Amino acid sequence: MVVSLTSLSHGAGCGCKLSAAAIGPLLAGLPSGVSDPNVLVGFDTADDAGVYRLRDDLALVHTVDFFTPIVDDPFDFGRIAATNALSDIYAMGATPVSALNLVAFSLAELGEELLREILRGGASVAADAGVAILGGHSLEDSEPKYGMAVTGVVHPDEVLTNAGGHAGDALVLTKPLGAGTVSTAVKRGIPDAPVEQAIDAMTTLNREASAAARDAGAHALTDVTGFGLLGHLHELALASGLAATVHAADVPAIEGVLELLSDAGESAVAGGTRRNRAHAEGEFAAFAPDVPEARRWLVCDAMTSGGLLAAVPAARADEIPGRVIGRLVDGPPGTISVA
Repeated sequence: MVVSLTSLSHGAGCGCKLSAAAIGPLLAGLPSGVSDPNVLVGFDTADDAGVYRLRDDLALVHTVDFFTPIVDDPFDFGRIAATNALSDIYAMGATPVSALNLVAFSLAELGEELLREILRGGASVAADAGVAILGGHSLEDSEPKYGMAVTGVVHPDEVLTNAGGHAGDALVLTKPLGAGTVSTAVKRGIPDAPVEQAIDAMTTLNREASAAARDAGAHALTDVTGFGLLGHLHELALASGLAATVHAADVPAIEGVLELLSDAGESAVAGGTRRNRAHAEGEFAAFAPDVPEARRWLVCDAMTSGGLLAAVPAARADEIPGRVIGRLVDGPPGTISVA
């Protein structure tokens, strides 16, 4: 059976997340924080994972991430979803150690082989990362979904959160953006979408980038996924009590994405990207008049399995593999100027 996985999903990858504009007020209505002093990171600062201290020298890091297909090949879908789930652990400066598979799938409609390939893709990434898959959970669903719940470990004193940025820190982005654009182009039949380049970016583990950020003395760390660069930078800047500046021309794009956005225009823009841009422009971000339209969409791209965004002392920014795309500055917390 030949099935186009992306044709079965209403959205693609992290672009199918609930929007930041919607989820923020919802979480704000829940009890804030917990009384347990061993909770080092909860959900108050919209960080990438929760951190719980077991003892003075050991903390557990917990995350979960799953989504609908972003590519048609089931093996690649599994690889991307697993890489994305592990990324949240690396974004805390931690080491992933175990995972549980999360599966929504219809065996009756799609057959066993597709699911086997999805799981094989996830297992290949877990093996590369040295992560043990211990089991999982499945449910019947005509719209396929796959991901992982991942547990990591870190010394309590070495947790890297999104809340520690300093004014003057350089912002380093370790992967190019544009996977949301590529996936949307594929779903809509737009020719010449750089699929292989996008898959290469989305299946690159953030392990080495995380280690480099720690070695370079990063003050804050997060990863860039469904809320786009501006959305995740907003969370980091807000948690750090600072504003940020972004140089649009310095933001790296997956090869071919800017041309795709320029040639195909808004027809290649994902729904999640549209929501990201509307939220950013309406709440916390301002674009300089000369920022090209393609780059405005790029910094809001609903990225899947993106790179790390590190706030690091400017003098050490070149120690992290990636590109300096801006700085943290004094100003209204969470606001971003894009020039």
